[in-house]
Amino acid sequence: MSLHKTFFYRPLLCCLSVFSILAPATAAAEMPSWQEETLSGDWGGARAKLFEKGITLDSTHRSDVMGNLDGGTQRGSSWLGYTDIRGGFDLEKLYGWSGTEAYIQFHSTLGGKPNEQYVGSSMGVDNIEVGANTAQFYHAWVQKTLLDERLSVLLGLYPVDSEFYVTDTSGLFLHPSLGMAAEVAQSGSNGPPVYPLGALGMRVKYTSPDHTTYLQAALLDGVPGDPADPYGTQIKLNREDGTFAIMELGYTPLEAKGEPAAAGDTAQPEVEAFNKTAFGLWRYSNRFDDLSEVDAAGTALQQASFGWYMLAERTLFTEAANANNGLAGFLRFGSASADVHQSDWSASAGLRYRGLCAGRDDDIAGIVVTVSHASTKYRDVNLSTERETAIEATYRIQVKPWLGVQPLVQRIIAPNMDPALSDSTLLGARLELFL
Repeated sequence: MSLHKTFFYRPLLCCLSVFSILAPATAAAEMPSWQEETLSGDWGGARAKLFEKGITLDSTHRSDVMGNLDGGTQRGSSWLGYTDIRGGFDLEKLYGWSGTEAYIQFHSTLGGKPNEQYVGSSMGVDNIEVGANTAQFYHAWVQKTLLDERLSVLLGLYPVDSEFYVTDTSGLFLHPSLGMAAEVAQSGSNGPPVYPLGALGMRVKYTSPDHTTYLQAALLDGVPGDPADPYGTQIKLNREDGTFAIMELGYTPLEAKGEPAAAGDTAQPEVEAFNKTAFGLWRYSNRFDDLSEVDAAGTALQQASFGWYMLAERTLFTEAANANNGLAGFLRFGSASADVHQSDWSASAGLRYRGLCAGRDDDIAGIVVTVSHASTKYRDVNLSTERETAIEATYRIQVKPWLGVQPLVQRIIAPNMDPALSDSTLLGARLELFL
């Protein structure tokens, strides 16, 4: 038996907006600076009025141009675009539901497919490239916090790459493996519940009283979306889908709450800093075809799909004149079961420097290397190379608070671990607008 549900964004948003107007408003928290930080501003005060009632609306657009200069499958270039609309709803303000919030994110993808058309990498080359261009929900969930906000329970449509296996410093880069790492991204019957698809499920998170340690776990539908229909928002629950489970233990000492400032103290500006260490485990309840082993009847043996990962990121040093400027870096490593996966481990390391050029304090420069290693069975069956390696160097120019321009260069060594494909060199650029 199957449960099939398609969501429609506009009616849902309209209903929530109408209800919010009727709901009593409570005291407003600190209001975002839309007039300075977004292209469209405060919409003549409409954003501020909605915020006071418990609704925050935001939107982002990214346009990328990626060109393959040599290697891969062929030379060529393409444009691809991404636009999203995000809505946060404080249900305590709206309806008096203490410690409860809702969140929706609807996104649309357009344009070409530089990796599919020109490179042929197993890891990809651009983190907004998708298999099928469509518009769909990515997030649609409700969350309840308890125990002085130390415990939270989330239910709904949810992608695990929003909270699991995340390093903030790697978010600068366009290479897809710096979001969800390659060894997890390759898994599942329709991919894991990561961009561009969330899955229906539950996430529970507990944070220690001193806010330095957290433990979070999620259990979701094992097949996000509908493999037979990649268009629109599809939630199809079948018994044979199984589940996807993931758990992460993390240490984030910079999240600790400090003591209240003494009377008369001058508030210090918020400083961007990084200090995170985490370890995670993931597993599917279903089993998958072995890459090479078969039973007496010639049918592929069924094997488990699981893995583990660890990550660390740090602020390495800051400039004396501006504590926001300086060098930060990250390391990530993850492993996946070698019997069923092309890649049995991947690793990445990167550095980013904010304010590298004098007078450009909001610009960020970065360089990263990521490696996806071929499992022994995959190499034996496909006569592949041992690994695929990607190197990216980029510089994000923050033209305005709402406008970023980011040129980059990538080198893809041994695309798809295929000895028939020569190394690829790509030039690209991203334009990002906060609307």
